Amino acid sequence: MANVKTEGVYGAEFLLSNEETLSLDKGVLISGQNLNVGTVLGKITASGKYTLHNNAASDGSEVAAAILYNTTDASAGDTACTVLTRLAEVAEAKLIFKSGISVANKAAAIAALATQHIITRS
Repeated sequence: MANVKTEGVYGAEFLLSNEETLSLDKGVLISGQNLNVGTVLGKITASGKYTLHNNAASDGSEVAAAILYNTTDASAGDTACTVLTRLAEVAEAKLIFKSGISVANKAAAIAALATQHIITRS
């Protein structure tokens, strides 16, 4: 019997195509989070920092604004990160949304990303 090896998720595995350096920005992930590559983020209006997209929030993060480009551990404090913010094509199945998001709220997040020319593909 052969040994079976399972590979983890690679950085930016969700990305199908993008416009080189135009698609990515530097950002800051707020403290208290350890998020995986492909996580859909919202941007907090007051600080300009990113956090897990939460449609129930009222601080700006209720609107999907970016996708985390690399796994980022900000559990100990605000941490620099790279985010995909525009001009890209992504695999919907590889995106990570807040646990328990409804179908309607997921569709709204995808629509918000589309306004930035981040197009999801099945």
